[in-house]
Amino acid sequence: MKRVGVILAGGSGVRFGSHKPKQFMRIAGKRIIEHTLNIFEMSGFIDEIAVVTNPGYVDEIEEIVNNNSLKKVKKILLGGKTRNDSSLSAIKSYWNEPDRNEIFLIFHDAVRPFVSEQILADTVTALNKFNATDVGIPSTDTIIEVENDKIVNIPDRSRLRNGQTPQAFKLSVIKKAYDLAGKDPDFKASDDCGVVRTYLSDEDIYVVKGDETNIKITHELDLFISDKIFQLRHKEFFGKSDLSLLKDKVIVIFGGNNGIGAATAAIAEKFGAKVFRFSRSFNGVNIKKRSDVKRSLKSVYKECGSIDYVVNTAAVLYKQPLKNMDYSDTFETLDINLKGAIIVAKESFPYLERTKGHLLNYTSSSYTRGRAFYSVYSATKSAIVNLTQALAEEWESSGVRVNCINPERTKTPMRERNFGIEPEDTLLKPEDVAAESLNTLLQDYTGQVIYVKRIKKA
Repeated sequence: MKRVGVILAGGSGVRFGSHKPKQFMRIAGKRIIEHTLNIFEMSGFIDEIAVVTNPGYVDEIEEIVNNNSLKKVKKILLGGKTRNDSSLSAIKSYWNEPDRNEIFLIFHDAVRPFVSEQILADTVTALNKFNATDVGIPSTDTIIEVENDKIVNIPDRSRLRNGQTPQAFKLSVIKKAYDLAGKDPDFKASDDCGVVRTYLSDEDIYVVKGDETNIKITHELDLFISDKIFQLRHKEFFGKSDLSLLKDKVIVIFGGNNGIGAATAAIAEKFGAKVFRFSRSFNGVNIKKRSDVKRSLKSVYKECGSIDYVVNTAAVLYKQPLKNMDYSDTFETLDINLKGAIIVAKESFPYLERTKGHLLNYTSSSYTRGRAFYSVYSATKSAIVNLTQALAEEWESSGVRVNCINPERTKTPMRERNFGIEPEDTLLKPEDVAAESLNTLLQDYTGQVIYVKRIKKA
């Protein structure tokens, strides 16, 4: 059987409150539909892809296909006013093919960018036995049936599932269901399984186990949830880079004398990169001084003729209540952690633009919520995340990627100065963060906060 992934991208984005359909909104540096298409492109259970979209967005879909080298996309079809119209467009298109009796149609929402390979595998496997499949997860909420704003029924939650996609069918079966639906003047269904259930009531619809992260991005809040899913599952979505690709790459590291910066330099040099380290204690370079940063970058460019990556690990931490902090320590934190990061970004851009390079920043778990004794430090680390995400959007058209590493507690001199001796099994090693940093430099995503966590022993 030919297994066709039908990506339904005809939504208007009305519920999202956007002037543009939500499938074209960006998360993790790419449009939502790009993430979805890339999953289907990489899947071993999908042979071909068809995209169903609004007439006004065909050019944008074509651009996405070309820019992402999506070789499996064979058709870009026009949808209709409803989801059922879009599904019918794909059904009619494939019904006219000579091998139509050997086709599985696997319908998936363009705005579900987290569908897993396991779900696709289970869906295709189920279609070998059943003619129709759905995906669902157990309902965690009590469902109430309401009429005139009054509860009329409370179904047994143990029998309820929250439906997801993909929904998949043998072509002949879904075609037959839609043919019957087309003859019904009162036809109404919210999805394709509903059409089969209504007009082919004797046809079993097998339910494949879904995943809580296989969410549909419908409301603005879903964008924030999606960002967090990408952060926590970035390795699964983006994979691991071949560090041998660092050979002959030019890397500039600010704050590279010790800790994460020094470990990053050591690993990169091991793989043949040309690494240049700058810091106050190493060679007198202070990132809060624009002249220092400008001179450092210029010297590297003069020697190598290019700069591929700029890594800024420089930061200070004064762990004190704000009322007890000297203004000198307060301003030093702001100057290095935030002002310095801005200077590094601005001065690095012209070089990174030439190489379509990568700027890598560092934040802390303190960025998510201000904590006592960390007020200024937390404020700067939250600002670094916002700076990273803003620059990722500003610089995307120039091909420059900007990402941010968020490591758990790491054994560095800065931490030792503030916390003294701690059990080593509670801390990340600088080398672990360095390896993930280099992996990130070689990836093509942008605007991401990359979590680095300890691997806990069983």
